[in-house]
Amino acid sequence: MELSELTAQARRATEELLEAAHLEKGDIFVVGCSSSEITGGRIGHHSSMEAAAAVLAGVLPPLQERGIYLAAQCCEHLNRAIVLEREAARAYGYHIVAAIPQPHAGGSWATNCWRTFRDPVLVEEIRAAAGMDIGGTLIGMHLRRVAVPVRLSLDHIGQAILLCARTRPPFIGGARAVYSEEETR
Repeated sequence: MELSELTAQARRATEELLEAAHLEKGDIFVVGCSSSEITGGRIGHHSSMEAAAAVLAGVLPPLQERGIYLAAQCCEHLNRAIVLEREAARAYGYHIVAAIPQPHAGGSWATNCWRTFRDPVLVEEIRAAAGMDIGGTLIGMHLRRVAVPVRLSLDHIGQAILLCARTRPPFIGGARAVYSEEETR
């Protein structure tokens, strides 16, 4: 698959999820991305800086246009820590940790984001408003409660399975009623 096709798929998926999630300026959008899975390899074994860069080129512009922060999940070697702009980490009060992702210790996705962000930092955990899991990276630990699956018009980026979610406030107590989309944001 051409890198330009990966970029187009990533942009389309991001725009569709943004449409479904109704995020606001300043919200956090988390992406976990296995470049190995995108290129047809096994997660964690065939890292591709080029594939990760192509996905980033599709994901980042729609988020920047809307003032939404991208959070990039590292791989398990960095305990799935998050690359985030320092401004976002400070705004949300997240604890910054001392590490810098590398292609084989953090992953190609996190490394590309680290190199692209204006002022990147690493934090241990976040609570994102929505997110994309590209290739089975398990982003659930970084989503706010309550995660709601979102089906898009595409279910793969490259050869990697794509799963997406938005979040909504928890319904607490009382009888369940039918709520409009506006009431669950």
